Amino acid sequence: MISYKKNLHIGSMIQQEMENQGRTVAWLAKSIYCEKSNIYKLFRRESIGIDQLMRISEAMGHDFLADCYEKKD
Repeated sequence: MISYKKNLHIGSMIQQEMENQGRTVAWLAKSIYCEKSNIYKLFRRESIGIDQLMRISEAMGHDFLADCYEKKD
């Protein structure tokens, strides 16, 4: 069975992965066609729309959706 992880903060997860990859806010903004100020706002959000999450996942080469779920036996 797969269940949604509770108490996730997707903005923090994206920011952490971006830092792990050595990427900049400017790079992410350009990659998903938005303003840098919107990326900083994104970092503060606990949740975002699935379409935006998928665009970010594709740009960063990281499956954030998979990070939101866990497999339970």
